[in-house]
Amino acid sequence: MKKYVVTVNGNRYEVEVDEVKGDFSSSAHVAAPVEKQVSPKPAATPKAAPKAGEKIEAPMPGTILKVNVKEGDSFKAGDVLFILEAMKMENEIKAQKDGKVVQVITSPSSQVNTGDALAVIE
Repeated sequence: MKKYVVTVNGNRYEVEVDEVKGDFSSSAHVAAPVEKQVSPKPAATPKAAPKAGEKIEAPMPGTILKVNVKEGDSFKAGDVLFILEAMKMENEIKAQKDGKVVQVITSPSSQVNTGDALAVIE
């Protein structure tokens, strides 16, 4: 049995695969029943745990194209903090109020889902 990590629609799953031996060239071969089907468990993602503060979350699933801030940066309401590509469109994620970046959780090329934390601000 071999273990693999597979990513499907941005979700990581740990799977185990059994090697099947035999000649499968015959069209009359009938597969043996599998013992039981188990729902895959998502593998642990190596994202940093968010620090305390207000989180800026992804408004929709997509890919982070650009991160315009780093930890310690101050910003004003309306500043573009991230560029998120979703459905082949670039979406600006803007600050809703003035603040300071405590932690940047995402990076360019990261796949995010709706509600994923992108940064922590104060």
